[in-house]
Amino acid sequence: MSKPNVGQVDRMIRLILGLVIVTLGFYFSSWWGLLGLVLLGTAAVSRCPLYMPFGISTCPIEQK
Repeated sequence: MSKPNVGQVDRMIRLILGLVIVTLGFYFSSWWGLLGLVLLGTAAVSRCPLYMPFGISTCPIEQK
């Protein structure tokens, strides 16, 4: 399994935005609310598939 590439602050932002987008999607009866599920999913697993090809990671660097 690949290691997490989404840090704690990034996860919180994704969680909050995901909940807002899903809620607005339900409120306005719009399919756009499904985009919020992507943010909630990436927050839940701490991995973003779009970060992987670019080598981006918002996780703190482990010091040895």
